[in-house]
Amino acid sequence: VCWECGQAHPLLDNHLYNFQEEVDDELICHICLQPLLQPMDTPCGHTYCFKCLENFMQEYNFCPMDRKKLSFQQCHKSSLLVRNLLDKLVVLCPFKAECQQSMQRCELEAHLQNRCPGFKKYKSELQRKKNPICKGKEDPPAKGETNPPKDPEVPGGGSSLVAESSGAAVVSLGTAEPGLVNPAFEETEEGESLVQKTSLVAETTTIEIHREDPEEELGMRIVGGKDTPLGNIVVQEVLRDSVVAADGRIAPGDHILEVNGVNISSVTHCQAVSFLRHPGPVLHLMVLQEKGFSPRTAQQDCTPTNREVIHVTLVKRDRAEPLGIKLIRKTDEAGIFILDLLEGGLAAKNGKLSRNDRVLSINGQDLRQGTPEAAAQIIQTTESRVNFVILRQPGVQLGEPVEDGSASNSSSSSSNGGSPVHHRRRPDQNHYRRKSNYQKKTVAIKKEPKESLGITIGGGRDNKNKLPIYVTSVQPIGCLFRDGRIKRGDVLLSINGIDLTHLNYYEAVSALKSNAASHSVTLKALEILSLNSPEPSLDIREQGFSWSPLWITWLGLPSYLHFCQDVVLSKGNLESWGFSIVGGFEESKGNQPFFIKTIVPGTPAFRDRKLKCGDEIVAVNGVPAIGMSNSELIPMLKEQRNKVTLTVVSWPGSLV
Repeated sequence: VCWECGQAHPLLDNHLYNFQEEVDDELICHICLQPLLQPMDTPCGHTYCFKCLENFMQEYNFCPMDRKKLSFQQCHKSSLLVRNLLDKLVVLCPFKAECQQSMQRCELEAHLQNRCPGFKKYKSELQRKKNPICKGKEDPPAKGETNPPKDPEVPGGGSSLVAESSGAAVVSLGTAEPGLVNPAFEETEEGESLVQKTSLVAETTTIEIHREDPEEELGMRIVGGKDTPLGNIVVQEVLRDSVVAADGRIAPGDHILEVNGVNISSVTHCQAVSFLRHPGPVLHLMVLQEKGFSPRTAQQDCTPTNREVIHVTLVKRDRAEPLGIKLIRKTDEAGIFILDLLEGGLAAKNGKLSRNDRVLSINGQDLRQGTPEAAAQIIQTTESRVNFVILRQPGVQLGEPVEDGSASNSSSSSSNGGSPVHHRRRPDQNHYRRKSNYQKKTVAIKKEPKESLGITIGGGRDNKNKLPIYVTSVQPIGCLFRDGRIKRGDVLLSINGIDLTHLNYYEAVSALKSNAASHSVTLKALEILSLNSPEPSLDIREQGFSWSPLWITWLGLPSYLHFCQDVVLSKGNLESWGFSIVGGFEESKGNQPFFIKTIVPGTPAFRDRKLKCGDEIVAVNGVPAIGMSNSELIPMLKEQRNKVTLTVVSWPGSLV
């Protein structure tokens, strides 16, 4: 249940309340038909909930009441008087079996946290289920049963979010070290005091999805895969009125770790799509969900005594060189732990540090009760030698030093009883951003004037993602099927010299129909070669007009077919931007695009709602990102104190 309202609802939906009396119609939102939450006024004089209006404006450009033209930027917070009236509405405690109190709506959260016996009982029961061994800690409740992934091995190139070899479901992801791709954490003038107060927290959750029709699609779009810089499989969007939306527990930004017991944290994008499209009445998913920044509380140290202390020294070539280490904190053990080692990084090449090592000290500074942020600060300010003292559980093997560009071969005990984690493979030489993964073709055919082309199309620049026109099917009744050169998934560039790349859907349909009436037709198209890769069949439930290309297909398009848009974010001095990035130039892989990997709940990027996981960052404040390394782009983002303009390309995720 939600900690603010005490009721179960989807993460992105409004809070739910039990009002003692009927609420005046003037205080009702005419989108959700509930009393207003975070009321927003339109220039035409109507008032809606912030979330309701924001979601509505993502699809429409008019007021829901009078249909006058409207943009979200024109709207503003309602007056203090209206907000006070709403806050004073009397609600009943949702835990009515143990608590019959009523209070003003603005007082409910404090009541739940401090006084409600029902909520206290709920938290205690949840804590006992979640952590039966270590007692005496108060952690935020998980949405479901929490278990670590069986084989949480994730290739480098992105910031892995999997808590390895641990019963802990909640991990901190905050870190300020360059190269750890997490500008969600931002240093402030308060420095260490603020660092100690907040950490970025995520938790793993097991979710069971039930389908009446085993063939019905889940209704979400995914991005990522080991063949992309994102690494993990990430939910980009949850479609309205879908199976997943009705369940309400999966949200955009969630990382899918397992499908029906199969670990997909280190599979290709196409393989993940195949797993998620597999039909069946019940689907078991393990997901990792970010919960935002939360206060750091003292943790009881349940560290076993049968561990060995190891000293490791890493030598940086200069002060700015990142070590390539990802650090987390856990709920069941004090201190900080190594989550992963980035491929090709200094620590991975050294080979002496392993995942799940606990960091006791760095350069003589005690970190037994420390945070990832504090450790990153020490590493950043060190000129050359970084001396680690770590605690390792027996059975964790040390990897051998490896050549530049390959991964650390360290392995660790997994959570399923000590079986070894599979070693990471060397990075594929032909990584996904190949220069030759599409080819142009010109198709000239003779036809009867009344004979149709026999294709259906999708996309158009009026589409939400501003896609180019592409072929969704080639029907067996037209001249193009007989010719055989135009295939499903081809991007159409022109017909008889008429440019199709800037047209909306209906303009493209009109152009194709009018030119199909002639005796000869010349089509220019792009064939995406990755569509022919030897992957598992992806045609399950992909029929007719519902078919659309996979997300990874769009990544191979030439830049002149990209539709760039500017997203302007604003924040306060003490806020972070709220997103993390992966990609950029690496010696072993060359130039790779920057992608948004995570968007943290409750931050400016989350509230703005224009950025999505999987979006490609093309420029920052007009400065092109191409050719930059991670350690160059992240400081540029952190230097923008209150406002930043991101130029992004957004491709729709693969539908599963």
